[in-house]
Amino acid sequence: MYKTYAIDSISRNYLYVGISNNVERRLTEHNSGKNKTTRPYKPFILIYTKEFETRIEARAHEKYLKSGSGKEFLKKLRNK
Repeated sequence: MYKTYAIDSISRNYLYVGISNNVERRLTEHNSGKNKTTRPYKPFILIYTKEFETRIEARAHEKYLKSGSGKEFLKKLRNK
């Protein structure tokens, strides 16, 4: 099983979307600074996950979330 996830920076205006088979581990990695891309924006909170049978399906959903309409969807989640 793969999950598409979105995390929101607590300290700055930054959303990150990714895929993983272990979202809890990935969130810990993002918050500990192990990911070069997200290091300057830590700490993060998890705002969205969706599970898929295959990596291909998860990747397709990740691409959607990175599109204009996908970003708008995530911004609405962020403001709740």
